[in-house]
Amino acid sequence: MNWHIIFAGLKARPVRTGVTILAVALQVALILVIVGLTTGTAQEVGRRTAGTGADIMFQPAGADVILAVDAAALPIEIGQKLAQFSYIKSTTPVVVIFIAQEVTMAYGIDPESFAKVSGGFVYKKGRVFQARNEIVVDDIFAKDKKVNIGSDVKLKNRTYKVSGIVENGKGARIFMGLEEAQDFNNTHGLVTVFFIKLKDSSDIEGAIKMLNMDAPGYELRNVPQYAELMSGANIPGFDAFNRAVVFIALCIGVLVIFLSMYTTIMERTREIGILRALGGSKSYIVLLIIKEALFLCSIGVVLGIIASFGIIRVAQSFFPTLAFNISWQWMINAAISAMASGIIGSIHPSLKAASQDPVEAFAYE
Repeated sequence: MNWHIIFAGLKARPVRTGVTILAVALQVALILVIVGLTTGTAQEVGRRTAGTGADIMFQPAGADVILAVDAAALPIEIGQKLAQFSYIKSTTPVVVIFIAQEVTMAYGIDPESFAKVSGGFVYKKGRVFQARNEIVVDDIFAKDKKVNIGSDVKLKNRTYKVSGIVENGKGARIFMGLEEAQDFNNTHGLVTVFFIKLKDSSDIEGAIKMLNMDAPGYELRNVPQYAELMSGANIPGFDAFNRAVVFIALCIGVLVIFLSMYTTIMERTREIGILRALGGSKSYIVLLIIKEALFLCSIGVVLGIIASFGIIRVAQSFFPTLAFNISWQWMINAAISAMASGIIGSIHPSLKAASQDPVEAFAYE
């Protein structure tokens, strides 16, 4: 009987029903798309950094886990010292540049030493840069910016010519000469990080302990495990940002459900009075309103999840460099958030409905 009354009420007011469902779907999609973008971007950066093929990242003391945050502060001469340790096979200095206009990273590298550590680029077109004004880009960047061999790419106030397009996954999306990157950042003689390849990669943690004794005072990170470091526990503000997104979405959901249920009660005052006159208890009325809210939220959750995947597909078709990751955990979190907003938003309207006097309700126009 309850569901018959609920369906009849929703069917009688299709516009209000549709708007409520769309608002809940927006709440769910907002959480999944934004959190999916932040999580996906962090994981993509971690995956590409691990893809350099290095075993250890050698950084200044206190350096951030996000390479693009740190300025170049390591004297390049340190590389010669590292090369003398018997357990190190090869090292390569890298200057990391964050290109704000493209929302991506560029690496300043020495192609020869970078190839020894990473195994070299897989070229799809062209060749390595040979001049200061040449760069190499990965295939995703080339697709996103619609560039080809010989195309001009403007980075800040400098213009570069694309000399090669490589397979993505080896650190950055843009590569330029080491000296050019130092000049670009005005950090001559300094680099951001040294990527180290060990002679024996089976015991990276052991090598890190030895390197800590041989070269104390530096930040050392296990590169194959770097993707695991790109999480909320290691990125300042990451979890706080995600919580803020969920809170804002929850507030939107609560307000929409509250307005919807409150409007429902005002429109159905006489119906509620009839139910009370026929013996419907206050708890019966409260549960009826809450069930209706949860039913609308359930539909909104399903539509929101479907919409989020649609939004992501459209976004990536226009911006291939964007990375998203929607996990089952976050889908559950978004669903819980929507259901919570349904319960919270319907509590006051349901209590108001239950407290109505049947006689006054019959007289309501």
